[in-house]
Amino acid sequence: MFKTAIVLLAVLASPALADDYLVFRSPSGNIDCAIFVGASDEIGASDEARCDLRAMTPSFTKRPADCELDWGDSFGIGAGDPKGYLLCHGDTVADPGAMELGYDRSVSLGTFTCNSATSGVTCTNDAGHGFTVSRARQSIF
Repeated sequence: MFKTAIVLLAVLASPALADDYLVFRSPSGNIDCAIFVGASDEIGASDEARCDLRAMTPSFTKRPADCELDWGDSFGIGAGDPKGYLLCHGDTVADPGAMELGYDRSVSLGTFTCNSATSGVTCTNDAGHGFTVSRARQSIF
């Protein structure tokens, strides 16, 4: 199943897919996502699925005291993580060349799968942990 999705994406969205990086956006344009696999330690990244929201009603409002950057609008899950998380970040995964992932569609890369639905985007690792984000509500599990 994973190989089929990756091959299909390579044909449909080759500008947005590299060997270790896949970017997509929701049909509404409100959610931008990326999956990083086998990322180089030189850039300080690790295997992760991440989604950023452009507009939202925040479900999480208690900013960590040690976060001086943006917080509350970016969610991630690592390959071995037992739960999704919010990121303290100064960047975005938004990419003007990203493909649109239609509703009721999914993409997989490495150990991650992200599903797009009218209710939002859900990304999980192979253990089933991750996050669901939408304009109205965000959750980590």
